[in-house]
Amino acid sequence: MKVRFTIPLLGLFFILLTGTSISAQEKTTIKGKITLNNNETPENISVILKGTRLGTITDEAGNYKIKNVKPGSYTIKISAVGHSTKEKNIVVIEGQELIENFTISSNSEELTEVVINGGKTNHFARKENQQVSRLPLKNLENPQVYTTITGEVLKEQVVTNFDDALKNAPGVTQLWASTGRGGDGGGYYALRGFPVQPTMVNGLPGLTNGSLDPANVDKIEIIRGPSGTLFGSSLISYGGLINTTTKKPYKTFGGEINYTVGSYGLNRATVDLNTPLNDKKTLNFRVNSAYNKQNSFQDAGFRESFFIAPSLSYEVNDKLSFLVQTEFMSNESTNPTMLFLDRGAPLRVHNIEELKYDNNRSYTSDELTIKTPSFNIQAQMNYKLSDQWTSQTVFSNSTAKSDGNYAYLYEVTNTKNPSLIPLVSQITDGIVLYRQFSYQDNENKSTDVQQNFIGDFKIGSWRNRLVVGLDYYKRTAADYSSGYFGNGFVYIGDDLASFNAVFGPSNGDTGDLTKEGSDAIVGNSQRNNSKTKQEVYSAYFSDVLNILPNLSAMVSLRADRFMNADNDAYNQTAFSPKFGIVFQPILDQVSVFANYMNGFSNVSPSADVNGSVTTLRTFDPEHANQFEVGTKLNLFKDKFYATVSYYDIKVTDKVYGVRPNANDVTYYQDGAQENKGVEVEIVANPVNGLNIIAGYSYNEAILTKGDPDFVGFRSEDAGPRNLANLWASYKFTSGILRGFGLGFGGNYVGDNMIMHRATAGTFTIPEYTVLNSSLFYNTEKFGVTVKLNNIENKEIYDGWSTVHPKDPRTIAASFTYRF
Repeated sequence: MKVRFTIPLLGLFFILLTGTSISAQEKTTIKGKITLNNNETPENISVILKGTRLGTITDEAGNYKIKNVKPGSYTIKISAVGHSTKEKNIVVIEGQELIENFTISSNSEELTEVVINGGKTNHFARKENQQVSRLPLKNLENPQVYTTITGEVLKEQVVTNFDDALKNAPGVTQLWASTGRGGDGGGYYALRGFPVQPTMVNGLPGLTNGSLDPANVDKIEIIRGPSGTLFGSSLISYGGLINTTTKKPYKTFGGEINYTVGSYGLNRATVDLNTPLNDKKTLNFRVNSAYNKQNSFQDAGFRESFFIAPSLSYEVNDKLSFLVQTEFMSNESTNPTMLFLDRGAPLRVHNIEELKYDNNRSYTSDELTIKTPSFNIQAQMNYKLSDQWTSQTVFSNSTAKSDGNYAYLYEVTNTKNPSLIPLVSQITDGIVLYRQFSYQDNENKSTDVQQNFIGDFKIGSWRNRLVVGLDYYKRTAADYSSGYFGNGFVYIGDDLASFNAVFGPSNGDTGDLTKEGSDAIVGNSQRNNSKTKQEVYSAYFSDVLNILPNLSAMVSLRADRFMNADNDAYNQTAFSPKFGIVFQPILDQVSVFANYMNGFSNVSPSADVNGSVTTLRTFDPEHANQFEVGTKLNLFKDKFYATVSYYDIKVTDKVYGVRPNANDVTYYQDGAQENKGVEVEIVANPVNGLNIIAGYSYNEAILTKGDPDFVGFRSEDAGPRNLANLWASYKFTSGILRGFGLGFGGNYVGDNMIMHRATAGTFTIPEYTVLNSSLFYNTEKFGVTVKLNNIENKEIYDGWSTVHPKDPRTIAASFTYRF
């Protein structure tokens, strides 16, 4: 048998070896030099032969060489980020080396739209962004810390939801999944130990009561620290803000179609189409659209959405241009499973192990859904007043609605529904939760108008970059929702028999989870009829002064006048200053910075309740003050970015309520909180084809004054103390494997004390590490990516006085066609 197999194998090896030798004798080499029309180094420019797998990238001098090319006719293509693409038809003759040189020019208009085949290699790094400071500042010149998550990262990781996108930012973790309820139904995240929602789009308000779709995301900026000076107070937090930058039209025809299929019935289709509308390419149109449907990994639950985002740009002349961007989102989903632990009585369980929750149970049904449609439009006019000054006029309008069932499960103890205690007290093992639900009928609208004047000029030898702006913001809310109603009890524990004996036979859930049943419970009950309106008038400026080429200082100030249509006593004025200094010991490579930043919050009026007496109270604005120092690096010609910083944020005049019993409450404004920590971020391209994102954060968040039940304890909305993230990918840039790549990484989440107070005690979600991987192949026209999340299939949770189960192992395959 060995002889019969060995002879054919040896023969095959001989044929292959001979064929390779003959082929090598027929092949030749193409080489040459690429020159740029600016002072940039012509390194890592892509050179490919279209329709083949042959290609390479240039060295530091711009030289390239493609070996083993068969004789014939080809099209050679040269491309690089920020430069025009060139193509040329060539003929390769047997035995003759071909030399082809090229010069390509800068074209910043198409910076984000060039398809790169091994060109600019650090494609996870796009640090230069005017939205962060509203000024043309490089990252090293900006004394504020921010993280950029690029669209390239999201594609490589097959990101289909906004929550997964934010896993690439150090120091950010989810607190609360999107509930869809009116007013604040979007997801919550911890940033520097404070809760924040993703409510900013292109630096402007963009409301949502649901989950954002990543189809139109060009990049996501996590802007860190209290940023009231440039962004006000209405939609951001003391820890910073999450800003989504959307895709914009460009000057050539192109786009892509993508289909993704995956675990739990994931079906997702996206389209990205761009086209010029006139011969001069001054009028350009782009549309991004997505359809997404996926079931929950639990026994019930789903989310289905349709998203479309048309945008139009018009360049009237060299001075005047317009940009209009819109987003329409239609979303229907069930509520995520969140178990609310009682906040005013000693906990009966203190961790996931004691809870004994079966995370396959959703305690909902596919009949109980909520719709959260949203709409956002932004219009921008830019006019170049002179070589030194530009005018920017911006208008935005957002609408977010909630329509349907919102339900939650709240632990029954002596502080919630006291009348139920005789029943619950008979069950000594596990916990009993009471399902309460409301039919939501809510609409929030926001309007924002900004006028900015941006200058870049010199006074003597000192360069000034200055923005002066006016801002008008209005938000209205209309609420016609029902009140809250009970819909059964849920039991979690090992003594289901005792629960059934008290509440009747069940599988641990006595509720009616049909739409007909919930409609009957609500019936013709009285609905809310609440309408509110708030307005904010603001003026601000921010100036960056270059004292020396490597030394700059920033000074900024904002004044807000906050108006409440329903309560004149609530009308108040707040000021928010900001200072920063940057020194670059190695110009454009290393900077050392320090900043003082301020944020504030106009606290809504609250009602003290003492028996039958209710007293409405108004408060002064809360203030948060941050001091931060750190360093930023940009080394090896953009191949290594790093930021390391230490921050200390103190909140004063914090408002809090004290409840002596279940019915009464008194509010005070003498609370205080201090959050401090360290953040590290690295975006690196150590060798061609290898890209790395890594981050680590440590955060302490202590309530230093206020309710005695909390003083000295870690804030429950701070998230874990320790967080770390990593994603590394390698793609082959030459040879037979050109276009193939693989990625690997994950997230470490430390112990999370979602309940931490004197009376109740502590409930801790244990630390975990989740690992993910991907395998991909890309050509000029096609791309295939397979992504595996939670490789070890770990049971994981997040929360904020709640327990929310997260996805187990999932797999997704993505197919892309580019045109």
